Amino acid sequence: MTVRRAEWGDSLVHLLALASRLEGEGQYNIAKLLRGAADAMARRAAYQLKLPSDTAKLSGEIERAVAVLSTLEVGADLVSALKRGGAAMAQGRLPLINETPHAYVCRTCGHTALGEPAAKCPTCGAWPATFQQFLPVYWLDDLEPFAALETLRQTPAEVAALLDGLSENALTRQPKGGGWSIREVVSHLRDAQGVLSARLDLMLQEENPRLTSQAVFEWATREEARPPTTQEIFDTYSVSRCETIDRLESIPLKDWWRIGQHEEFGPVTLRQQASYFAAHESTHLPQIESLRRQFV
Repeated sequence: MTVRRAEWGDSLVHLLALASRLEGEGQYNIAKLLRGAADAMARRAAYQLKLPSDTAKLSGEIERAVAVLSTLEVGADLVSALKRGGAAMAQGRLPLINETPHAYVCRTCGHTALGEPAAKCPTCGAWPATFQQFLPVYWLDDLEPFAALETLRQTPAEVAALLDGLSENALTRQPKGGGWSIREVVSHLRDAQGVLSARLDLMLQEENPRLTSQAVFEWATREEARPPTTQEIFDTYSVSRCETIDRLESIPLKDWWRIGQHEEFGPVTLRQQASYFAAHESTHLPQIESLRRQFV
């Protein structure tokens, strides 16, 4: 490790330690800025680190992470779960919730637990309710029902604006350096909307239903049974979305908290599912925008 990296690591730790100390003094607004700065530093460094996308190479990166974490003061259960997750990926599948439970970290001392802790922190005595939960993806963060509805309503209009004026040739053209075409991104949005619609029906019809994990990303490049034009794919997506919004607007507010058992993410509410798909779509808008710039 270079001197600069060592100093960077020391600075990051100092920011977090100072934030915790200030929280103890009731200086929450200063602490939030320090935590924001620490997160920005870590994300900026991670953004600049180029890692492979090849599954075999990524499996090697996970093994490397396991080896490093095994020498540090990180919970053995967490390291074991990481090994199981890496093994699942190497087998070409997504690890399920029973293999890789949610991680909980003590906000005071950093002790880790897998699954919701039921007892005080064995290191510092912090109450279990004070642990921070790490969800699989921030898309599961609950939006207020009105906010989720507005995002779900708005996205098709934003996609339509990005598609406006593009020929089918441009829509199906593969980008430089590989990756999805705009048609494939729109197909992915339609497929994801189909999953949302099916889960909404299931969660409203059944009590605590089982929600199977769907490899939606793998469907985007499958052309079988797709409409011939991208506009028709978009129209299917848009019509289905309108039906979903009508359904969500018609249910009692309490039904937003109905629960299903997601085999990859564990217990999820209908509200979390609506939030998930609303947030997920937002990540694809800059992707379409970037592709559009290549062809216009």
